[in-house]
Amino acid sequence: MRFSTRAARLGVACAALTGLLALAACGGSDGGTASSTDKIGVSLITKDSSNPFFVAMQKGAKEEAAKNNVDLTVASGKADGDEQGQVQAIENAIAQGQKGILITPNGPGVNSAIKKARDAGMFVIALDTPPDPADTVDITYATDNFEAGKLIGQWTAKQLGGKPATIALLDLFNDKVVSVDYNRDQGFLTGLGVDTKDAKKNGDEEKTGSYGGGSYTIVCNEPTQGAEDGGRSAMENCLTKNSNINVVYTINEPAAVGAYNALKAAGKTDGVLVVSVDGGCAGVKSVKDGVIGATSQQYPLKMAALGVESIAKIARGGEKPKNSDGLDFFNTGVALVTDKAAEGVTSIDTTKATSLCWG
Repeated sequence: MRFSTRAARLGVACAALTGLLALAACGGSDGGTASSTDKIGVSLITKDSSNPFFVAMQKGAKEEAAKNNVDLTVASGKADGDEQGQVQAIENAIAQGQKGILITPNGPGVNSAIKKARDAGMFVIALDTPPDPADTVDITYATDNFEAGKLIGQWTAKQLGGKPATIALLDLFNDKVVSVDYNRDQGFLTGLGVDTKDAKKNGDEEKTGSYGGGSYTIVCNEPTQGAEDGGRSAMENCLTKNSNINVVYTINEPAAVGAYNALKAAGKTDGVLVVSVDGGCAGVKSVKDGVIGATSQQYPLKMAALGVESIAKIARGGEKPKNSDGLDFFNTGVALVTDKAAEGVTSIDTTKATSLCWG
């Protein structure tokens, strides 16, 4: 279904919670149920404040806060992976007596602070990145990151058509375990047809074998911190190990652009499939321009809008939201974006993706 305006997109997003969130009228704001005229204090704490994905999330949250009489505080870590910066933001929200927190967790180091917030009576919603374990928070609004990885893996397998795959895996971290990292990586390999071992661990699969259509070699698992310069240096490291890489999986589109620039500098772009996850407007343009072959589009505006709406309604006596059927989070959707459609793999083209993109 195509949406031509952001208002229409958020209309569908809000409709997704019909029946899950109800507004109840009663009470005051003195530690109990807030009234419809009370301002609801909510903090949005993102991984960083510069990634377009989190900038879009902040925009969506602010717009929804204005509709729901929410006093929104925006905070973030200094960079992706900065757990202590997020812990401080959580402590600030507790001290201010806010009703809830929306957070894209930077790692397990924030779990104890989240527990403290919930013990203080705050409703905590994770966005984009489910914590480990998932019940660290009350609920998560997120992309099915395993499915996002699986889609680009399936597309890659179809494009290879049985040719040997020499693979670079450009992940998020190598010094901490984050669900978005292993879900996308392991989803990609599963979609490609590579047998994985521990679904919550990157890099433990066999380095050579069959991907279903042909043979594969995994050259490297390199961290990028989800940044363009990290993607470039990671790709440079991989090329020193094997200059014949023809498949590059990347954790997100900034890392994909960095990887492509490293390949270009080395004169190695011909015949290389670069795939990613995000679906921001810049990433969709990269697909259109041939920098990225395919990406999985996710919807941060929807995540943030639903999160703000949920906390406002809960604070005013409404029902708590529920997970999507069969999942330990609320699935906000994903779509494969490519201008080279593959038989048997559902996708949208860059024209449609542009109408849905963010950033």
